[in-house]
Amino acid sequence: MISEETNKYQIIDTLIRQGRSFAIYRIPGEDSPRFVMQASGSACLLYDIEDLNEQQGFVIAPFRVSRDCPIVLIRRDYSELPESCPNDSIRMDLEFHPNETEISSERKTKDNYTQCFGSFIQPLREKTLDKLVLSRSLTLDRETGFSPAKAFYKACEQYIRSYVYLCHTPQTGTWLGGTPEIILSGEKGEWHTVALAGTQPLQNGELPTYWDEKNKREQQLVSTYIHDQLASLGIDSTMEGPYSARAGALCHLKSDFRFKLDSNSKLGSLLSLLHPTPAVCGLPKEDAYRFILEHEGYDRRYYSGFIGWLNPEGRTNLYVNLRCMNIKEDTFTLYAGGGLLSSSMLNDEWQETEDKLQTMRALL
Repeated sequence: MISEETNKYQIIDTLIRQGRSFAIYRIPGEDSPRFVMQASGSACLLYDIEDLNEQQGFVIAPFRVSRDCPIVLIRRDYSELPESCPNDSIRMDLEFHPNETEISSERKTKDNYTQCFGSFIQPLREKTLDKLVLSRSLTLDRETGFSPAKAFYKACEQYIRSYVYLCHTPQTGTWLGGTPEIILSGEKGEWHTVALAGTQPLQNGELPTYWDEKNKREQQLVSTYIHDQLASLGIDSTMEGPYSARAGALCHLKSDFRFKLDSNSKLGSLLSLLHPTPAVCGLPKEDAYRFILEHEGYDRRYYSGFIGWLNPEGRTNLYVNLRCMNIKEDTFTLYAGGGLLSSSMLNDEWQETEDKLQTMRALL
């Protein structure tokens, strides 16, 4: 007789094998995960963030929207995990699998990173850009018997201050993450976003008391950007911070922005203005965005996009998709990045990505 816990893992893993569109997620501060599944039809595919205006559902949006990486909106037909495994012979759609070229391009080594760092640091030191975020991926072989569901519940236990999720759709494949960064949350007229930038390890398990000028400058750039973007819509916000905030074994500088909205009908337009934030892109935003697409050397896909529940008539909880991995049939692809300023040093930035990748590696 299998235990209730094992049965729960089997149900979730079966939903993935069947190609169901679903998400299970745990909001920081809550004890139990929430569940959403679309039982019939295909998830809604969108190609412009503003198309999220007046939409409701679970969203997974990429860093760069394209025909191959659309915004996917899962409608909630079920809000409770089934009590038993669905018929495993059913498969609603073929699961998305990147082609061999994409997988190959994701196997980035330190040599690749060093080369990218050289191209990224040049415009920063020439002062044509203020900040750039350089990311990388790491592809590992998937061991036989790995359970995405078990990894999700392990993440819930280990990362109590993070938004932890497991999401699968035929269009996106399977993604698992534990992210500390809100892009938009709230309900009715009260809303919240954050500036999260600057990273260092915990000091003997405690929050650090000292931040160097590079980290403080990086956080200030993100905070100023968010304030100015909100102000461009006539939104008056209040800021609390910056302060040290824990995320797994790492710590970040964080500022909270709180504001009111007269109407919740344009949340997609607000998200379009905020995404991608300088915490995952750079400044000036459009120039940094183009530079990343041209020089980073691989497609981030849903890493550094945003994910979560969107509901203009109720509660919205959307997070930047950091500390995440794409779970494929035979491999895992893990993602991490860091903000670069003109003062950035190669070995420090490489080590920061190593530390961030450990968040997901610890679940394997």
